[in-house]
Amino acid sequence: MATLLHIDSSLFPEGSASREVTARFVEAWKEQHPAGTVIYRDLAAQPLPHLDAAAAAGGKDHALRAELAAELEAADAILIGAPMYNFTIPSTLKAWLDHAIIAGHNATPDSAVGKKPFTIVASRGGSYAPGTPREDFEFVQNYLRKVLEGMFGATDIEFIVPELTLAPVKEEMAALRPLASKSREQAHEQAVTKAKDLAARLAA
Repeated sequence: MATLLHIDSSLFPEGSASREVTARFVEAWKEQHPAGTVIYRDLAAQPLPHLDAAAAAGGKDHALRAELAAELEAADAILIGAPMYNFTIPSTLKAWLDHAIIAGHNATPDSAVGKKPFTIVASRGGSYAPGTPREDFEFVQNYLRKVLEGMFGATDIEFIVPELTLAPVKEEMAALRPLASKSREQAHEQAVTKAKDLAARLAA
């Protein structure tokens, strides 16, 4: 049966848009793969240390880096919750990337990791879509795509983007609440569709 690697990085255990959507994805995945495996890492509840000189020098022989690389290798698909903090990814997710990407081991031109599908839930409090005033401030999708393509050679990367997530709690964004609600609904629908599509593809 298929194995899903599920990573959450939101600081908030409750009320997190990215966690809600990744949870919906996993729920749909499990419906298709009741006997499958989900490897789960909550990078906020159990943060990884920043990469240090010993870990960098140890590479694939460093215990933690080897463990994270093995999880990537074991997975048939990878799901990442990546909320936007100060225009980019959480530092906990950056630490995971720094440890999990090992040059000459899984970061190679023919990396097996690059052949796996990545689904990334990139939630954000405002809108950074093309044509919006803050389009140039978007360093979550742009960054993760470049890292996954550049280091693993990943070709199957899909983003689910629930945006305007701060509208329900900020009065100055009250006029945007209908759009926020629609974005949330679409993100949940996309998560279910993507999970089912991947499950069917991997079962074939």
